[in-house]
Amino acid sequence: MSRFRRSRKAVPWLAEHAVSSRRMRHLLASRAVTDGDQARWESLQRQCADGGSRGRLARLIHRLGSRDRGVQESALAELELATLLIRSGVSLRFLPESQARSADFECHIGEERFFVEVTAMVGAAERSKAFSLRPMVPHGDGEQPDTPGHLLVNAILARVRQKAKQLADYCDPVLLAISVPRLDDRTAVLRSHDPVRLDVKQLVGWLSLLLPGLPHLSGVLLALWDVEPLPFTSNVRLGNVSLVERSRHQQAYPRVRILVLNPAAENPLRAGGRGAIRELL
Repeated sequence: MSRFRRSRKAVPWLAEHAVSSRRMRHLLASRAVTDGDQARWESLQRQCADGGSRGRLARLIHRLGSRDRGVQESALAELELATLLIRSGVSLRFLPESQARSADFECHIGEERFFVEVTAMVGAAERSKAFSLRPMVPHGDGEQPDTPGHLLVNAILARVRQKAKQLADYCDPVLLAISVPRLDDRTAVLRSHDPVRLDVKQLVGWLSLLLPGLPHLSGVLLALWDVEPLPFTSNVRLGNVSLVERSRHQQAYPRVRILVLNPAAENPLRAGGRGAIRELL
């Protein structure tokens, strides 16, 4: 008569970690995952030890291997920003995915808590350039067509409005982080892949006007990878805006990072959160 053999119940996150490790090794052999991608993922695996974060990180690895560029860029944006927040002294955990739209991170710094929603605007720069090549149409008194920079600003403002709707129920500070990745070299739409020339002053001005109408949103963090900032024509600086512009030769970093705080936020970021976000710029 055979004896009953007791089986040991596997710890869920350990099993997910083993699968994730195998998945990462497979990705390294099958697609161009950079050393930076791998280092960020491994660091987050060590520092975000709760089961929800482990499960989310495992899914992010699968998304890195997707053939859908939008899925890939969204996963990369989450990994990069989570790493930068932790380096800035933030304690972070990934929130579980659900049918009800919610933020991606819950962050703590000291006694402060805030949430972060991450989104990647894949193709926004390409579409802005492509639309600007359409036949010129009259615009009131003038007949100047929309430039790629104008169209990109409008696309960013539209994304802020769209994403703000899913963040309306939060009673704590909530930050919307938007990444506009590099132009896709594989696209056949454009003959030239030059960066989009962007009036950064115009962008932050429109955001500063938009945000008071969205009082549940504490601010917007932008990472603009493939833009060419136009020279500033005014020395006026807005107190709610922090901006860092890098050289075009620093390919490992976004060309421009911007934090625009909402001056009329119902739950504004407190000093610790503001300091951590400004540090990661």
